[in-house]
Amino acid sequence: MRKISIYHCLASIFAGVILLQTACAQNPHAANASILAEERLIEQSTVLLNNEQQFIPIQNLDQGKVASVHFSYAFSAMFDSLLNKYTKVQSFNGNTYTGQSSLADLTDELKMYNTIIVSLSETETNNKPLIDFINSNKKLKNVVLVVFGKGTALAPLDAVTAPIVWTERQTALSASYAAQVIFGGIAVTQKLPKGFSVKYRYGTGFLTAKTRLQYTVPEDAGINANNLLAIDDIAREAISQHATPGCVVMVAKDGKVIFNKAYGYHTYDDLIPDNITDIFDLASMTKISATTMTAMKLTGDGKMNLDSTLGYYIAKAKATNKSDIKVRELLLHEAGLIPDIATFTKIKPTDYSADSSAAFPTKVNDNYFLRKDYFKDVMYPDMLNSPVRTRGKYVYSDLSMLFMKEVEENITAVPLNIYVQQQFYTPLGMQTAGFLPLYRFKKDRIIPTENDEKDRHALLDGYVHDPTAALLGGVAGHAGLFANSNDVAILYQMVLNGGTYGGVQYLKPEIVKMFTAKYSDNSRRGLGFDRWDPNISLGYPSKLASPETYGHTGYTGTCVWVDPKSNLVYIFLSNRVNPKVSDKLSQLKIRGRIQDAIYEAIAKGN
Repeated sequence: MRKISIYHCLASIFAGVILLQTACAQNPHAANASILAEERLIEQSTVLLNNEQQFIPIQNLDQGKVASVHFSYAFSAMFDSLLNKYTKVQSFNGNTYTGQSSLADLTDELKMYNTIIVSLSETETNNKPLIDFINSNKKLKNVVLVVFGKGTALAPLDAVTAPIVWTERQTALSASYAAQVIFGGIAVTQKLPKGFSVKYRYGTGFLTAKTRLQYTVPEDAGINANNLLAIDDIAREAISQHATPGCVVMVAKDGKVIFNKAYGYHTYDDLIPDNITDIFDLASMTKISATTMTAMKLTGDGKMNLDSTLGYYIAKAKATNKSDIKVRELLLHEAGLIPDIATFTKIKPTDYSADSSAAFPTKVNDNYFLRKDYFKDVMYPDMLNSPVRTRGKYVYSDLSMLFMKEVEENITAVPLNIYVQQQFYTPLGMQTAGFLPLYRFKKDRIIPTENDEKDRHALLDGYVHDPTAALLGGVAGHAGLFANSNDVAILYQMVLNGGTYGGVQYLKPEIVKMFTAKYSDNSRRGLGFDRWDPNISLGYPSKLASPETYGHTGYTGTCVWVDPKSNLVYIFLSNRVNPKVSDKLSQLKIRGRIQDAIYEAIAKGN
């Protein structure tokens, strides 16, 4: 019975099923201690073979089309669930293909995949048709073989040249462990303890380094899970007080995801429960997650100069009061720009249509299409002709990031949404992050925001909440990005790592340090990033956060905060603007109090 409760707990942790009444929730520390003990045994009996080409950990996720094939392996669901934390992996049940001709059919089904992960139990390694299937596919594709069971199962695999992850233990935890090894969430530290064949001799094996997030229990990062129960209480308070209908909380400590829970529902009608895979409108988190990421890369590549001006990068700005505004001033919100321009209040009946056409191509939301060149004719002139009133002082302005988008697109000749997808999100393995989510996902995966009765006359679900970004068609420098918690964690673990993730250097470490440091005497801000506030009475973003902390909030009720001192990434996603805008989330200090609870748990230790 003890094992059942442990693995039930494990499934909840890794698959994201939040079952608050399970044994895991009632006694998490005891169960987690057993999980950690089991994990140590798995580490000692997990070996990587045939990795001369260093294919494991898998890199180049933007080029991979990955399939997972299993036959009689009992924990394939757990295995595939963890694979999908790193990149999109399609599962195939090999049991539906029996006999030589049927395995050929399976090969045909796999033709559009260039990487195949095959999991076998120890009895299946003696199945010659399966080994022939592996070797045949290896001729044309990348193949990874994962073997669970006794080391004697390796003997029939001497003819296999594909990388082999072998782990002796056959448990739910070993399934999650092996999946993470494949993508570098866990390092391989052992070689074969004895010889099993002519090829697989004593001491054979390859060691690897941890390069991506690991998914584990709090105790693996030195935290007692019991001490994180306060997060549940604060999240439930937020929901009961109608500060938000639901939320997702994620915590990564020391490169390990130790907490990821969903609470409440998409809306207050309690019809669709929030899930950790749900996609949220990140609002102003776009500023750092898209626009500032691009600025860091372009600066590091020597393609953008922080001390060059808008007039230098934007021809139309030369004849305006913004000609000599520096890029640095935009990122610091010290350019003197007004917070925003007029949006729906300027729209005329002739500016929009209920139907799409060549004359009305810009989709704002369902049954609302803006006329061609509206941005060029109305919004861009409004931006360029807006007053400059407080230059040299800190005034938070969406216009800063709207102009940054124009600067960046002039440099890259690529739309911002496509650039960040190609340079960051896809190669990092971020599966939901991006602009315009309705082009890729069904509405039931996207958390709705405000019921906009005034301007758009619709519940905003999959369409950006911010009105300026909406009139830009959903892609803007200050808002428009959507993602789930796992994707946000991946992006900011990369930043916390100094720009490296999965063995790839996305940003130069000195650039990350420059942008995330306090940069001005006029405010707490970094370049693009918000930061810890030295006014201790504010407790921002948290009473216990270190002065090194950087991140950003979002108007829809979101935030990400990175604390290098604690090696911590904290994410809170919600839709506090549903069905109407409410300030209760801020009034109750929900985001900061949850962050405080995390620090308190860290301080108490294991």
